Amino acid sequence: MENQFCVTICRFHTKAENKLLIIGWFSQNGINENKLLVCLDKKKIPFTMEKVDLTRSLLRTREGILITRQYYLWIDLPRSWRDCKRLEVKNFYQGAGKTAYYTDVSKLRKAEKEVQRNIDKSTVVEDGFQILGWYIDQGDVKLRFSDKSGRKYPAEIIRKDREDVRKVFPENAGDEVVGFLAYYKGSVPKQITVSFEGAGRYAEETLTLVQTPVQKGISSAATLYKKAAAYYRQFGISATALRALDKLTGREEIAYRAWLKRHTPSGQVLRMQREHKFEFSPKISIVVPLYKTPEKYLAEMIESVRSQTYGNWELCLSDGSGENSPIEQVLKQYEEKDHRIRVVYNKEPLQISDNTNEALKITTGDYIAFADHDDMLAPDALYECVKVLNQDSDTEIIYTDEDKVDMNGRDNFMPNFKSDFNLDMLRCTNYICHLFVVKRNIYEAAGMLNSEYDGAQDYDFVLRCIERSSRIKHIPKILYHWRAHKDSTAENPESKNYAYAAGRKAIQAHYDRTGIQADAYETEYKGFYRSKYRITEQPLISVIIPNKDHIADLEKCIASLEERNTYKNLELVIVENNSEQEETFAYYKKLEEKNPKVKVVYWEGKEFNYSSINNFGVEQASGEYLLFLNNDTELVNMDCIEELLGYCQRSDVGAVGARMYYEDGTIQHAGVIIGLGGVAGHAFSRASHEDPGYFGRIIIAQNYNAVTAACMLTKKPVFHEVGGFDEKFAVAFNDVDLCLRIRKAGYLIVYNPYAELNHYESKSRGYEDTPEKVKRFNSEIGLFEKRWKNILNNGDPYYNPNLTLEEGNFGLNPHAN
Repeated sequence: MENQFCVTICRFHTKAENKLLIIGWFSQNGINENKLLVCLDKKKIPFTMEKVDLTRSLLRTREGILITRQYYLWIDLPRSWRDCKRLEVKNFYQGAGKTAYYTDVSKLRKAEKEVQRNIDKSTVVEDGFQILGWYIDQGDVKLRFSDKSGRKYPAEIIRKDREDVRKVFPENAGDEVVGFLAYYKGSVPKQITVSFEGAGRYAEETLTLVQTPVQKGISSAATLYKKAAAYYRQFGISATALRALDKLTGREEIAYRAWLKRHTPSGQVLRMQREHKFEFSPKISIVVPLYKTPEKYLAEMIESVRSQTYGNWELCLSDGSGENSPIEQVLKQYEEKDHRIRVVYNKEPLQISDNTNEALKITTGDYIAFADHDDMLAPDALYECVKVLNQDSDTEIIYTDEDKVDMNGRDNFMPNFKSDFNLDMLRCTNYICHLFVVKRNIYEAAGMLNSEYDGAQDYDFVLRCIERSSRIKHIPKILYHWRAHKDSTAENPESKNYAYAAGRKAIQAHYDRTGIQADAYETEYKGFYRSKYRITEQPLISVIIPNKDHIADLEKCIASLEERNTYKNLELVIVENNSEQEETFAYYKKLEEKNPKVKVVYWEGKEFNYSSINNFGVEQASGEYLLFLNNDTELVNMDCIEELLGYCQRSDVGAVGARMYYEDGTIQHAGVIIGLGGVAGHAFSRASHEDPGYFGRIIIAQNYNAVTAACMLTKKPVFHEVGGFDEKFAVAFNDVDLCLRIRKAGYLIVYNPYAELNHYESKSRGYEDTPEKVKRFNSEIGLFEKRWKNILNNGDPYYNPNLTLEEGNFGLNPHAN
């Protein structure tokens, strides 16, 4: 296998003249026997190479090699370099050389005079606009904001720490790496130009703030490209940009096609399935509404059913095309060819629900499956469903994973590897979709499809079914191929806005039927919904905040609770943990005198023990609810606590967690995946602030097995029922262990993305950087692995075995069975 050198950044040293930095990585994760040369107009020039080991992997190549090293090439350019034409990096192996990277010198001359910078995000807010970004201050750099007419916009500049950027500018002191949040209060122009003006250097970025729908689409694509190209996000600092790069280059889809090929049953396996005799062989009625379906797609759909390795099925079709149907003759031919195919011919054109209901009326099966008129079933789809029914005869509802297939029916892409049954996710999006199979008695109890919800009639039907059964099984295999049309809701969301309105209506009807006091809303993400629970009481919430010194952090945290919070029935229990600075105790005294909600209690343990500290705080707490909150957090949205309480007040919910951001705005926490990194880890860590995540999983409420206790709300009776935090977990995995015990007691854990906080992680305690800490950390891993062996071995049901456990980015698992 060729050991390619992949260059990801070329920039100038910010201090030394005529010095260039090129960063890249090798496809075999090391230079091995290769040799690099740097040439200027084909003449070799000197450079030094530095190997940098990453604290987390950069990416995984399509061959399965994990990239954990990158190489810095510091290049000394000759004084005459500006008179040259081309710079190249050549990669040699066994005497043969290839150009790994090249650039025109004209581009370098331009880059030499530019301020190193990046705009991460621009946002229109209620009273103005905000711009988030960074730059390298190489000599009194000033920011200017202006529109195309030259009007100035004097924005307030708030400095932000950017540790992520400092990592790739090692030559710069910390204060030379400037992160910023620019805030302007006033009227918002359509476009704003951000100018970076320094000593002999200049750069500018023009941003569109007010966009038309078309511009939004173009802007989205441009943002995707920019994320992929922005070098400080490409080196393990943010997995999101790497996924964006995969999408732009098609590498992600190539990887999926290779994955699917490996996981598609062979001809021999399919033959064995056809010969297999199940003890329980129910008839499955596959219901499909038709409407002037193109003959090619119709034939492919029908043949995919006829090719099933499980034979006890009937295909119930309803032709809602009306009189002079263009597919009538084709359907009659199939009826004659296969007695298992049954057709209802309707004289009048029918809408989707009525059309489906006509097909439902002729079903005779023990189970009902639903398919669209131009989609395709995998050949083992029904076999796998019946296999589940033989393993657990109580199963009443089954759903499977799915992907998209192009119009030619040959190119598969966009796999949707789903969670096991996830109630709160289902209340935010119809993630179940296809293939959906339901037992006849559940279908009959739920009733037929309701035309009132046309466009989301299947969503409404699924919700009515799950209201009547908890015996739901998910098959984590791609068994359904959804044909992607340019006008489908999947590919062009604006084309069916009525469908999204119907989806919101279906969720609201579900809440109304089940007596849940909640309101469903559409979001800016089509097909994804938000629920707000009505809070009818104002119970006392005890906010437990452990603290050791770090007054500035604590002050910021408390200020956000007082000033950025609309929920007022709080008590703040600050658990003092061996502070050493006199200023800390003076601050406590002043705080208690000033704020009657604050109570400082003193934990007397000698060694740090997060579990013991919080358990002690709970003993001093008076509230019905307990909000565990780190001292290095601050609330972002005013209704953050109401959002947590709304879900937590439900009787079936034991704990609720929040969406949390690092200081640079990237995701710190969006739920916990058991098994990630070997034990447990945060989903989507370091994803960008605006990333919706894999099939929207960052931006929708859903169930997980655990959330972080850096911000976690629970009921005090539930906390006591499970025995509180286990003090054997002094530092690591105590919150995950607590959540798993809450789950074991029968309660749900909810991640709510609309409760948002900033989290300045690990400031208070420090890192695992001593032999004693490493030994303790390893012992806690051992305890966790022993206690939760089953879930670690069997996999997190709210994740999917086809997704990687090496990164939290929901990428493909190349080792999946």
